[in-house]
Amino acid sequence: MSNGNGAPPENAPPPQLNVLAQYIKDFSFENPNAPGSLAPQQNQPAISIQINVGAQNIGEHDFEVTLSIEGKAENADTLLFGFELAYAGVFRVQNVPQENLHPLIMIECPRLLFPFAREIIATAVRNGGFPPLMLDPVDFVGLYRQNLERQADQMRRGTAS
Repeated sequence: MSNGNGAPPENAPPPQLNVLAQYIKDFSFENPNAPGSLAPQQNQPAISIQINVGAQNIGEHDFEVTLSIEGKAENADTLLFGFELAYAGVFRVQNVPQENLHPLIMIECPRLLFPFAREIIATAVRNGGFPPLMLDPVDFVGLYRQNLERQADQMRRGTAS
């Protein structure tokens, strides 16, 4: 698709990425040691966060992208709180070259979902009696590259066996 000099034709439709819907697919917040866990703590809790992205094609141009975030806060081997959130969106992607489709879905779509998921988590943690947990911005490009490297390693190990 070029006009002979490497440029796209002038009448080619522009790429489009539209958000059709956003929603919580699954959400859990645990506060198993309350009210004891709400008392002032001597040390800062250890907070661990795990983020994953999944996508599936649900129509000719439509994709459901799910941002899964799990986290917990512990202090001296005591669970203060834990959460699991699967936040999803339906995206319509049109006029995007096939080679750019996977990175667009796995990087840009979760980047659009993240602020909403972050707010849900912060509010739930605050409503659980703790200071709101404000997740740091996520490098979805780095996460995408890590997943590609992990898949390549698994392929190499699978063929080496």
